[in-house]
Amino acid sequence: MDKKYYSTIEAGRILHLSRVAVLKRIKSGKLKAERVGKNYIVSNETVMEALGKSIGKEKKDKIEHAVKKATEQYKTTFKLLGKE
Repeated sequence: MDKKYYSTIEAGRILHLSRVAVLKRIKSGKLKAERVGKNYIVSNETVMEALGKSIGKEKKDKIEHAVKKATEQYKTTFKLLGKE
């Protein structure tokens, strides 16, 4: 059974990173984490995103926005390509 949260050490083992590297990613904002006392915990969802096994809500929204924008801008071109 998957855990909901991982310590920085556990997240590091899963991501093949050192604990220090995980902390650097957390502090730079590349890895989302919550502070619990003096330690950080990383959600399972965040670890899966970092592994590339899932897409987070922010990335999904960006992709949907890009598709919508492309559809609006190139509507006639897409129709012509669909006829070929």
